[in-house]
Amino acid sequence: MNLQQHHQFHVHQRVTMMVNRYEVFADDGRGEPGPLLAFVEQKRMTFREQVTLYTDESKQYVLAAFKARKVIDLASAYDVTTADGQSIGVFGKVFGKSLLRSTWRLEQPGQPPVDISERSMALALFRRIWDFLPWVGDIPFPWKYHFDFVRDDRPVGSFEKKTRFRDHYVVRVDDPALDRRLVLAQAVALDALQSR
Repeated sequence: MNLQQHHQFHVHQRVTMMVNRYEVFADDGRGEPGPLLAFVEQKRMTFREQVTLYTDESKQYVLAAFKARKVIDLASAYDVTTADGQSIGVFGKVFGKSLLRSTWRLEQPGQPPVDISERSMALALFRRIWDFLPWVGDIPFPWKYHFDFVRDDRPVGSFEKKTRFRDHYVVRVDDPALDRRLVLAQAVALDALQSR
């Protein structure tokens, strides 16, 4: 299946005791999940993040992988590679901007960078307050939050939470030049790494 031809994806998380599992589906053309495109297992409590996106649950074929450059770094960059280690690009959290509103930067060779920021400043601030409240800190944030992908002041995609308590997202890519493997790696990271 040609990944580049797709403009909309569905990312679903399944939580288990030791592993976060993600399934990435193509859109079926009616706004619902279609065929499975990627399967991810992210081990919890690892000091150096390394996440592999496989083409399915058999984990025989690697679609892409990302790995943190440093062991512990709040603004660490993550290199995204193919199965044979070729670079697809890099993403990382922009630490200063993320103090108020989570902001990431996605870089693909030969293309201008893409800035990825939470859409609502008010919701971003409220989410930070929510995390510090002692009686609700362990309860998942109950409001939907969204990220916009912008290149040169032009929207090129989005990441939107579709359900309130379950982690189901719709990822939209409007730029044909954006490598879908890079975008899907960033989409998994937006859920898996967002609160770090």
